Amino acid sequence: MPESSQETERARGSLPFGPAEVTGPSMVPTLHHGDVLLVHWGARVGPGDVIVLRHPFQQDLLVVKRAVERRGAGWWVLGDNAFAGGDSTDYGVVPEELVLGRVRLRYRPLKAGQRSPFAVVRWFLSALRPVLGDRSASRRLRAR
Repeated sequence: MPESSQETERARGSLPFGPAEVTGPSMVPTLHHGDVLLVHWGARVGPGDVIVLRHPFQQDLLVVKRAVERRGAGWWVLGDNAFAGGDSTDYGVVPEELVLGRVRLRYRPLKAGQRSPFAVVRWFLSALRPVLGDRSASRRLRAR
């Protein structure tokens, strides 16, 4: 879940793109705790896209989930980590007006312990990646 802040809210109102930070394990292996996301606020969402939304029960909390499918006037969303919970299996369909944007890029900051040349090269090659929509996400929904 990215952290919500007044700066994030202010930037979202004036710019089409903005940052969000991931906290928690719900989107592992796609996203990890501490990853910084580039969010396209107000972007069109499709099945399989990683999105930022307001939590249906705690409107001040922003959440990152994968949009699985449209159901009525909202989205069924799931985390990539089936064991973490905190998705539509807990709170149902998320209304369209709570969906804020689509995640475009993920930046993974260098950890303090990564000092060896091999670790730095490995980080450099994987630090910045696009976050692509997983069009097979609906298969996981049917498996539940």
